[in-house]
Amino acid sequence: MQRTQLNDLFAFAAVARERSFTRAAAALGISPSALSHAMRGLEARLGVRLLARTTRSVAPTEAGQRLLQSLAPALAGIEDGLAALDAWRDQPLGALRITTFTYAAQRVLAPRLPAFLLAHPGIDVEVVVDNGLTDIVADGFDAGIRFGDTVEQDMIAVRIGPDLRTIVVGTPDYFARHPAPQTPDDLKDHACIGYRLRTSGGLLPWEFTHEGREIRIRTHGPLVVDDVEVALAAVRAGAVLGYQMEQDVAEDLASGRLVQVLDAWCQPFAGCHLYHPSRRQTPPALRALIDALRYEG
Repeated sequence: MQRTQLNDLFAFAAVARERSFTRAAAALGISPSALSHAMRGLEARLGVRLLARTTRSVAPTEAGQRLLQSLAPALAGIEDGLAALDAWRDQPLGALRITTFTYAAQRVLAPRLPAFLLAHPGIDVEVVVDNGLTDIVADGFDAGIRFGDTVEQDMIAVRIGPDLRTIVVGTPDYFARHPAPQTPDDLKDHACIGYRLRTSGGLLPWEFTHEGREIRIRTHGPLVVDDVEVALAAVRAGAVLGYQMEQDVAEDLASGRLVQVLDAWCQPFAGCHLYHPSRRQTPPALRALIDALRYEG
């Protein structure tokens, strides 16, 4: 069935229900003359008179009444389907696929996602942890979570965490055996943890900023890992210096188990952001997740 025919059948049903071209036209958002023209065209195509018109009223003919009875279930089904789409636009329902990296999965999603799922039983969420820079459009993700400075400029990004710092730490015992570094260049004389990048396979450089100057240091030491907990175990044992997220060692610093050095060189950077492609209408399920994760600090 052509779109015009379907529109005309809806219009016919409206006229038959309202018994008025004026009221039906108002309900459909068209002019009475356009509606009358559409009805004459429908009758001509079907070869049957559907509406009995007088100067004061309009009513379905016997044939029109028969057609209306036949159409009613189908038209009701279409209207129900359109109403369901309205609910889809307005209610947070559906499935979401999110890609993120280990830190954000542990620090942002793990504490907050369970409450979101309980509050939105109509939403299913799939989380894929990938420490690479995933192309969320090509790989079919609704959104991604990364540090703010790694998000592409053509994406819509929403802050979901505070600014962060990566800091250099060691145990008091370690610094009893080795003088504390005063500048990043001094790290060449220290045993430093090495972090293997899972994506490229290279070693993570230690990055510092001071008075507008950025420095990347290639460190060396007796241990290379790609797991934060293994790295922290070695740092807490006093075997190496660590290059850790400040949040991960906050309790160690407060208790004195670890000591921070090179503080002036460790500047904050943009924390975790949820990002998604630019769209005119953000799906309700994604909008609900953004609202639940949005950082207001």
